[in-house]
Amino acid sequence: MIYNEKQMEEKAVLETAAKMCAAARTSPKTKGVDNIVTVVLTGKEKDELADKMEEVYLREFGETEGHYVRDGRNLRTAGAVVLIGVKRAYTGLPHCSFCGFKNCGENKKIGGRCAFNTIDLGIAIGSAVSIAADNRVDSRVMFSIGKVAEEMNYAEGEDIIWEGIPISVSGKSPFFDRVKK
Repeated sequence: MIYNEKQMEEKAVLETAAKMCAAARTSPKTKGVDNIVTVVLTGKEKDELADKMEEVYLREFGETEGHYVRDGRNLRTAGAVVLIGVKRAYTGLPHCSFCGFKNCGENKKIGGRCAFNTIDLGIAIGSAVSIAADNRVDSRVMFSIGKVAEEMNYAEGEDIIWEGIPISVSGKSPFFDRVKK
């Protein structure tokens, strides 16, 4: 059987995305409690997320150009996007107040977020993008993708902070020379 370069590049993207999800899952977490969630989008679903990014930017800012639109274009050129999120949870660490509240009970009562959740998310993202780099697959962490993913309900009923990592195999990274808006 002969595999052309496009087929092999698509295979590399999907295999890398799977490894990135595994890296996020196995990354260190506060108290060893895993609240990380991963989703991979390709094809039509990935493009629907890019469409939603443009829609949100127009709705929120009344503009058709801006960083969400630019990032949506980057998303369209990517072979896949790895979404990594963290569920809202409270660690119950005594004498912490790292979140700015006296304790977890106070934080939860007001609807705040545990600082350790976002730290765990950052560690998971770092683990995932290191896999992309190790596999020579271009990537870029984009909060704009994650912010819009929050509206897309990829983890039904869960309150999740998402970050998006589009990945690409091409002659030049589409995430490097980006026009600032």
